[in-house]
Amino acid sequence: MPSWVYILRCSDGSYYAGVTSNIERRLDEHFHSEIGYVAKRKPFEYLWSEEFANIDDAIGFEKQVKGWSRAKKEALMRGDWLEIQRLAKLKGRSPGPPSTSSG
Repeated sequence: MPSWVYILRCSDGSYYAGVTSNIERRLDEHFHSEIGYVAKRKPFEYLWSEEFANIDDAIGFEKQVKGWSRAKKEALMRGDWLEIQRLAKLKGRSPGPPSTSSG
């Protein structure tokens, strides 16, 4: 059964990533719900979704996205896979020593 991973932008500017097998129904649930993350940050804007062939793949990707930085989520919504790869490489690096140059 097809499933979707989706991203909403909440009124506080935060992003919410979710997974569902019925995107229209889930958005309606968010709209009418009075509990949960999105309910406390209405109104929200539906920004992005991607269809997956099965729910297990969608759940796996949603978990990945929830751990991503804001910049990486924004690159995903733009479809910028090169930027996603660049940001993934940066995350694994530790910052270098502070600059001691004098000028």
